[in-house]
Amino acid sequence: MRLATWNVNSIRTRADRVVAWLQRRDVDVLALQETKCRDDQFPEERFRELGYEVAHVGYSQWNGVAVVSRVGLGDVEVGFPGMPTWAAKEDAEPAAEARALGATCGGVRVWSLYVPNGRQLGDPHYDYKLEWLAALRTAAGGWLAADPAAQVALVGDWNIAPQDDDVWDTSVFAHSTHVSEPERAAFRAVVEAGYADVVRPLAPGPGVYTYWDYTQLRFPRREGMRIDFVLGTPQLAGRVTGALIDREERKGKGASDHAPVVVELADRES
Repeated sequence: MRLATWNVNSIRTRADRVVAWLQRRDVDVLALQETKCRDDQFPEERFRELGYEVAHVGYSQWNGVAVVSRVGLGDVEVGFPGMPTWAAKEDAEPAAEARALGATCGGVRVWSLYVPNGRQLGDPHYDYKLEWLAALRTAAGGWLAADPAAQVALVGDWNIAPQDDDVWDTSVFAHSTHVSEPERAAFRAVVEAGYADVVRPLAPGPGVYTYWDYTQLRFPRREGMRIDFVLGTPQLAGRVTGALIDREERKGKGASDHAPVVVELADRES
């Protein structure tokens, strides 16, 4: 089974690229983030024509996550237990954002995750990010405690570079989000709950990035960060036979600012 995650930065803009890539890479399950559309705007038929089932949650032109699968798609769950809410404006009622979607695909519980950005240190959105990650760790730890043999994949854009070599120049990010110790500690807490980074051992750094700022505002040499991950339970991690960060998808007109991340899973019996 081939499982992938991709922050596509607008599925309506890049549907052609995503569909072509799915065929070229022969991917079975793809988790998408930042689809930037409502459910009724998602180009679902494009995927169904290729034999994929689709689950998506999106409320506006912001955020949005999806799972598309050709090996089954069941038990769809919008948001994880305890997921914090957020109010975009001071006078607005806090509500759950379209940042987490779970589905069971080919026996694997796949969670497509788009972790809040945090904006800047001290911002309320930064506190929201840490609260969101803490709730994710509690929920994910509970799943594994309830079933130590569970095959769960927490995949997506984590908006955290857990190690110094995950950033092209740490001085650029001094006193900013994505590399702060509380964020890195929150990422480690998920790992310590039993979820391994299954890609890093097969695609080690430094210089192995998944995100590049195509505006060149912060990365003038078009260097990047490693912030997209596949974290798996022990049973899932034991099935991983290969991994790829597809940098080729950062090339050409209309590319997303993130590269797809792909893992190969052996059959359970092997």
